[in-house]
Amino acid sequence: MITIGTDALTAAINPFGAELTSLRDAEGRELMTSADPAYWTGHAPILFPIVGQLNDDTLRVDGRPYAMKKHGFARRSTFAVVDHAADRATFRLQADDETRAQYPFDFTLDLAFALAGATLSVTATIANPGDVPLPASFGFHPAFAWPLPYGRPRADHRIVFASDEPGEIVVLADGLFARTRPSPLDGRTLHLADALFADDALIWNPVAAQSVTYGASDGPSLRVDFPDTPDLGIWTKPGAAFVCIEPWHGHADPVGFTGDFRTKPGVFEVAPGDRKTCRVAITLQP
Repeated sequence: MITIGTDALTAAINPFGAELTSLRDAEGRELMTSADPAYWTGHAPILFPIVGQLNDDTLRVDGRPYAMKKHGFARRSTFAVVDHAADRATFRLQADDETRAQYPFDFTLDLAFALAGATLSVTATIANPGDVPLPASFGFHPAFAWPLPYGRPRADHRIVFASDEPGEIVVLADGLFARTRPSPLDGRTLHLADALFADDALIWNPVAAQSVTYGASDGPSLRVDFPDTPDLGIWTKPGAAFVCIEPWHGHADPVGFTGDFRTKPGVFEVAPGDRKTCRVAITLQP
């Protein structure tokens, strides 16, 4: 583990997947999932070069199929540590023969973690060193403790959006975009309950807000800012002691989609020699 810290927060990141595995407050209380294997062993996987699931777990590029598992290979890859100081660390994944067997493109993916006071910022930079456009999707997947460790009941926790969300949400079927249904929000508030997640994640596509606040109404909370990602997933497994707040740029295949990856909804392209950044910031609020 690579550890960084300030007087307010301490973070631990695993180079395997460049995955944030622990975020503790000044008193050492854990704000992330316990990763109970009865439910889910993830902490905060990095989703690249796809978000969600592909039809038949198959990526199609220029008429050729490539096998790729849900959420891509970054979360199952070891990143190099290219910078580490008391309050920051940067991790890098680059294309190699193993990645090209699933995704026939050159890329460099940097994950920069930085702490300033009570805020952890994570910046993902996708660079294209190749000579053809680089199609990709990217997502964050942090799982926070539910309840947070401040003595408030689990049932009192909620997620409040920073702006109105007038649209419907997307419903998944076997992991794929299937249909829409009315939003479960009460105004801007999602009152967390296990029943919300009986059919998998809640997905705002697109999401209007660029931040949400998670916690009990009368206790410390976490504000999650996501200025660069147009989609948001919220997910848990009923009964689990975590809730994921997932800013995405991209999403699962629609049911029946078998087109070229470049034409998939939610995919962006990085021009040769260029780069794209996606940021998230997690702030502990008293």
